[in-house]
Amino acid sequence: MATEFEIKKQIVEIGKRIWTRGYVASNDGNMTVKLNDKEILATPTGISKGYMTEDMIIKCDLDGNVISGNPKYKPSSEVKMHLAVYKARPDIKSVVHAHPPYATSFAVAGIPLDKCVLPEAIIVIGAVPIAPYGLPSTMEIPDRMMPFIKDSDVILLENHGALTFGTDLLNAYHKMETLEHTANIVWKSIQLGNVNIMPSKERDRLLALREKFNLTGEVAACNTAPLGQESQNIMAFGQYSKNQKQETNDTNTVSEDAIKEIVGKVLDKLRNS
Repeated sequence: MATEFEIKKQIVEIGKRIWTRGYVASNDGNMTVKLNDKEILATPTGISKGYMTEDMIIKCDLDGNVISGNPKYKPSSEVKMHLAVYKARPDIKSVVHAHPPYATSFAVAGIPLDKCVLPEAIIVIGAVPIAPYGLPSTMEIPDRMMPFIKDSDVILLENHGALTFGTDLLNAYHKMETLEHTANIVWKSIQLGNVNIMPSKERDRLLALREKFNLTGEVAACNTAPLGQESQNIMAFGQYSKNQKQETNDTNTVSEDAIKEIVGKVLDKLRNS
């Protein structure tokens, strides 16, 4: 079992990964690790995840009260989200909150990442729901997350970001990577004008692999229905943009031909003069 200091070192390392990959900007995001039934380690507020050091990590109880740590630093006010997860899910040992751009774009657009599109995503994170918007740093977000916590280890937060949780910090972080990677691919597929949704038979076969791979946690079964109107609107806009670009290119081609014709006539006149 890792020591408390080793866990602090891992928090610092994962913080650098999250910041380097652009999952957070400035001082955004927060992470916690549950040490035991009474204590958690939490990242400090107002500090970039790319510049944390071990002495900045704070120990709190499961009510968010500070137990120990450098008095210069305080835990994020958004630790309330983490505590709600720990209280609802005794199996969870770590929670990561970030704002990965592609996944957060879906949260802002109100489009859940709940379709069966990638085998890895179906197995690892399943259908990702969106919790209704709540004011950051208040109990609004934890309260609105509650209907989803017991059925999924990954939740999009409307107009806010994403929350992932797991059996340890690395497990929770990897789910954040999988979420953003999936959102990136789905977004690009929509731009290409087609997203193949896997049938329920294949989804069920993939979910059966979770037991074979000894995967823990909760995943909701992905949706095999066609894309919703929101995504169809995006694809329609992409097609419109392509048509507009083609019309522009056609116009430019006509203009170039006209210029060549005029130049040719001028040259003919010059030769005959």
